[in-house]
Amino acid sequence: MNKSEPNDYSTEAMDITNFKHGGNVYANAKRLNLSPSEIIDASASLVPFNPPQILIDSLIAEIKNLGFKYYPDRKLSDLKEIIGKFHGINPENILPGNGASELITWAGYEASKFGISSIPSPCFVDYERSLNCWNSDFIHCELPKNWNNIFPQSFPIHPKGDVIWITNPHNPTGQLWGKNSLEAIINQYKLVICDEAFLSITPNGEKESLIPLTKKYDNLLVLRSLTKIFNIPGLRLGYVIGSSKKLKQWKIHRDPWPLNSFAIKAGIDLLSNKKFYGQWTRKIHSWVNIEKERVCEKLSSIENLKVHNSSTNFFLIESKTSLSPNIKYLENKGILLRECTSFKFLDEKWARISLQSRKNNSLLCKEIHNSFKK
Repeated sequence: MNKSEPNDYSTEAMDITNFKHGGNVYANAKRLNLSPSEIIDASASLVPFNPPQILIDSLIAEIKNLGFKYYPDRKLSDLKEIIGKFHGINPENILPGNGASELITWAGYEASKFGISSIPSPCFVDYERSLNCWNSDFIHCELPKNWNNIFPQSFPIHPKGDVIWITNPHNPTGQLWGKNSLEAIINQYKLVICDEAFLSITPNGEKESLIPLTKKYDNLLVLRSLTKIFNIPGLRLGYVIGSSKKLKQWKIHRDPWPLNSFAIKAGIDLLSNKKFYGQWTRKIHSWVNIEKERVCEKLSSIENLKVHNSSTNFFLIESKTSLSPNIKYLENKGILLRECTSFKFLDEKWARISLQSRKNNSLLCKEIHNSFKK
């Protein structure tokens, strides 16, 4: 049982109802009698573009060829080979998974072997969920709530503990940590888990990836997701890169077929064409740079509202008073923001906003302004 500690640290287990995520589109669409496509979901940090045609063609081919008639390859050999070529990593040091969430669960399993996990917070709630799965002790350590707009930045704290969980760029703040500052702390912990789920979306983010360092450090695990950048959260596809010895142990205990044939085929086709991938990411980065500046400028004109700087496609806003009425107002308009009460060290005065298409960003900004006038 995790216990509370004084000062900036807490190991108090979170009630299951507090393990909140964004993206609750279906429930809100049903409540408002709208179709899911009519909801502006700024609570989930996905790109606003339809999945690429190469992916659609891949899934159609899998249906036409009846590839799903057979059990998937349990070794995931072809997918690991493609991911290995994409990153220049030995396929034996790669383990694909049913989205990053499944791999976070197994990262919690690995962390439980080494002692106390340190979770720089506020943070993604799944880290705590995964540690609770294995009855593993953890502490929350508070990150500074103010930062400048020059990215990357040095990782600001060196908390106690045996294991550290890092998100780069950080969720929910959007801070991008510099690779050099992260490498400097790897030797301080028995295990370092770095979640890079949003790094491919982030302009200039790949320069800060720790994936190359997995060749040097056996105590480093790097998590990646294809969900966000390709807007395919329903497909569930991610992977982890790290020590082959550690990953072999995960394979012994996990489900026999963690990925279905569609996810495997999609991963192979999406990552085997580097020219397409480069074009797609340049499009994403251009959108982030243009829309982030435009949206932040519009929202910064709201009195008593602070817009925090971010390196990526989501950012935090902070109000002098509770944002709960504003969030409720927006929900009734079919616009979802990510309320932040389930994030450690944040409260109802904070919300996270994810960038949308230019049209939807304009509507979102307009209605946020209106929510402060009512």
